[in-house]
Amino acid sequence: MSMPENNCHKDEHKDQEAGNTKEGPGKQQHITVCLVSAAFFGAFGSSFLFGYNVSVVNAPALFVKNFINKTWIERYGTPVGTETVTLLWAINVSIMAIGGLLGAIVVKFLVKALGRRGTLLVNNCFSLVAAVLQASGERAHSFEMLIIGRFIIGINTGISLSALPMYLGEISPRHIRGSITQFNAILINLGVLTGQIMGLPEVLGQESRWNFLFAFIVLPALLQLSVLSFLPESPRYLLMEKKDKAGAEKAFRRFLGKEDVTSELAEVHAESQAQNLQIISVLGLLRNRAVRWQIITVIVTMACFQLSGVNALFCYTNVILTDAGITESLVTYITLSIGGIGVISTVITGLLIERVGRRPLLVVGFSGLAVCYSLLTVFLNIQDTVSWMPYVSFACILTAIAFFCLGLAGTTFILTSELFEQSYRPTAFLIGGSVFWLCNFTVGLVFPFIQEALQTYVFLVFVVVCSTGAVYLFIVLPETKNKTFVDISQSFAKRNKISNIRSENVQVYFFQETQTV
Repeated sequence: MSMPENNCHKDEHKDQEAGNTKEGPGKQQHITVCLVSAAFFGAFGSSFLFGYNVSVVNAPALFVKNFINKTWIERYGTPVGTETVTLLWAINVSIMAIGGLLGAIVVKFLVKALGRRGTLLVNNCFSLVAAVLQASGERAHSFEMLIIGRFIIGINTGISLSALPMYLGEISPRHIRGSITQFNAILINLGVLTGQIMGLPEVLGQESRWNFLFAFIVLPALLQLSVLSFLPESPRYLLMEKKDKAGAEKAFRRFLGKEDVTSELAEVHAESQAQNLQIISVLGLLRNRAVRWQIITVIVTMACFQLSGVNALFCYTNVILTDAGITESLVTYITLSIGGIGVISTVITGLLIERVGRRPLLVVGFSGLAVCYSLLTVFLNIQDTVSWMPYVSFACILTAIAFFCLGLAGTTFILTSELFEQSYRPTAFLIGGSVFWLCNFTVGLVFPFIQEALQTYVFLVFVVVCSTGAVYLFIVLPETKNKTFVDISQSFAKRNKISNIRSENVQVYFFQETQTV
């Protein structure tokens, strides 16, 4: 499935002057076929799989437990104990986070050696292997294959959730960088919704067909391989790290749809002159004063994102709907609205992000969640006294999901790609990805105990987390829309207490503590 190069030049903008680094509203390039193809198919084979694998595991839970019990009897002649099957199922679900952490750790070395696009292409090998293991586990009478496959798809996700935002952030013109990178969040939520639909009894949510739920993983991986193979590598990677000026120029032309890319090449070249382009070690990045507050911002944002309580919303949805007198058979279909709200909200974010900015969306997202959690705590505690209160509680849950997807789902991942320049970016994604997956694992491990101890007051914990995130980002985070990576770093210069000078129309700053691997 080739993407002809001439298709990527149809949107060439004749009025763009060479050397112009500040694009006014009337001088912005059109969005090209190449750019949209890279964003959509890059996300379809990466982010979509993350969302799909998060949600699809719920539908076949009973069937997989029965399979474990059946296999156990075949091996040992006795049924498996209830505690053992529960433990094996919990391991199967949670091990994806361990794989994700491993993927986040190795991604910085992969994107350096293989490139951003190259890493995404190679990463499909993990998807294909995971699909084969999970789909054939029943036929092989091995529940261990399900667990190993889930671990491998976790590695795939850990790599893709770092490599994809990095790739999209580097290939996008800065005036639409947020909208293009938002494909990541849109496809995550589309994956969640698809997993819910595929798990319905009328589709694949039956005991005779549950293994096909995992075989479906092959489709997005193959589509990404088919299309992304014919699209260019990140031009910033080619020019700054591979010193391939001809390749970078060709890539810029295809992505931007214009012949004259002098200003883009000059901008990247100026940024490269200000940096040591060797991979920075984790310790070196943490010690570097030039990026101290950027690192703190990524850590705080990723931690608050994972600890924002969305998992708790899903846990209480079924309880609230059941209390409203809705039968269990209908609850499954009603909860599809959550996936639908997620998709709609992230699409709206993609349309708003270049107008409103990243900072307001994040602050409003965290603040909206804090308000919704406060109200939900009240509603849940009076739910038994007012007959219509469960419907109000469910509406509150949908509103909270909308705030989460509108403000946090996509913007959080954009930050890591925007707050760091080329030499810092892979290591920054390693740190941000590690925090993301460690918090993900912690929530899965600790939340059941917190829920049991606090009952309906559990949401007050998330009020504190979300309020902290909103206040921190309001005070610390500068706006990043329509800025170069160097300009964004310059926004932190005063807070980081470093010197800066202006050279070749680009902010260039010097620092002394850079450490390399």
